[in-house]
Amino acid sequence: MTIRLRAHHLLCLLTYVGKGYSPVFTANYDGIAERLSRGEDIVLVSGPDDICAPLLYEPEPHCLREGAAERDRQAAEDVEALLSRPIRDGARLDVDAPILMRVRQAFSAGHVRKACGGCEWSVLCGAGASGGYRDTRLQRPVDAQNRPI
Repeated sequence: MTIRLRAHHLLCLLTYVGKGYSPVFTANYDGIAERLSRGEDIVLVSGPDDICAPLLYEPEPHCLREGAAERDRQAAEDVEALLSRPIRDGARLDVDAPILMRVRQAFSAGHVRKACGGCEWSVLCGAGASGGYRDTRLQRPVDAQNRPI
């Protein structure tokens, strides 16, 4: 099965540690992180995605606001430049261990964080990155020398 993600959630997933807007949101996010950790691929979408799904029943979901679309634009621009591949609606991406490591290194170095400006979760995400992503829910297998397998 394929997971539908908007571009800025590619960055959010890097540091997700099991905290979110509500228990339902967090349970959904945990499931998505688990599926990606098992190797499911991603199709990029514009607008609300599988992570947004539990929030769409709110009276005014922030997923539909222009700020979320702008974060998508900024994240797509940064990740596209980093990976030298299209990060736009309909593009498919397999977040294997080498890609995950590459994007996390760029995130830690501040190279793919334009979309994070002003985000309420940025302090938590920064802590996850500075902690070496140890407690994050999205993990891909590596060997004893920390090389992707």
